[in-house]
Amino acid sequence: MLEAQELTKRYGDQVALDAVTLSVAPGEVFCLLGANGAGKTTTIHLFLGFLSPTSGRAMVNGLHVAAEPLKTKQFLAYIPEQVDLYPHLTGRENLEHFAALAGGKHSASELRSLLVEAGLPEESLERRVGGYSKGMRQKVGVAIALAKKAKVLLLDEPTSGLDPQASNEFSRTIRSLSEKGVAVLMATHDLFRAKECGTRLGIMRRGKLVTTVAAGEIEHADLETLYLDYMRS
Repeated sequence: MLEAQELTKRYGDQVALDAVTLSVAPGEVFCLLGANGAGKTTTIHLFLGFLSPTSGRAMVNGLHVAAEPLKTKQFLAYIPEQVDLYPHLTGRENLEHFAALAGGKHSASELRSLLVEAGLPEESLERRVGGYSKGMRQKVGVAIALAKKAKVLLLDEPTSGLDPQASNEFSRTIRSLSEKGVAVLMATHDLFRAKECGTRLGIMRRGKLVTTVAAGEIEHADLETLYLDYMRS
């Protein structure tokens, strides 16, 4: 569903992304790990079409993002670190609005069901989003992805600032989406959650994807050691 082919982004003499090649299959959760400035967010923004590559290709479902940006967006849902919603609208009203923008038509009961599926408590569905926690706002973002029937979910630091319970709930939601065949690409600093919900883990440093490991083939302590070794090299 996602493929980067020698994907490169430069700003003058500064290299933000350096010939990154990766792929994410349906049902796979690929977690990008690395320090600030490693190229994680740049990679996601290139798949979204927010940036144009200097060279190489970002592909979504076999389509070249730079050549067909509107078509590729039909397959994508994006949850940034801070989910922007309308604070004066309820969770259900926000979902109704964003689902309609994506061309979907849902009844009020269908919208409520999607929000509950995303993990939002039923008693919160008709509350204004201005009173939601970060974790609750992210669940509305997941519901938007469900309503859109997105085949790809792009996440940028989704567990940053969440308490352990909210972070654990979010991990369960990501695993549930992967079981439905959604391809997930997640940029994160959270090694524990990446190991918990990821299927493959990629470590980035200075714009390069320096190594990739299968999450099921490495222990938490070994992942931390591997990560720190690359950060020091």
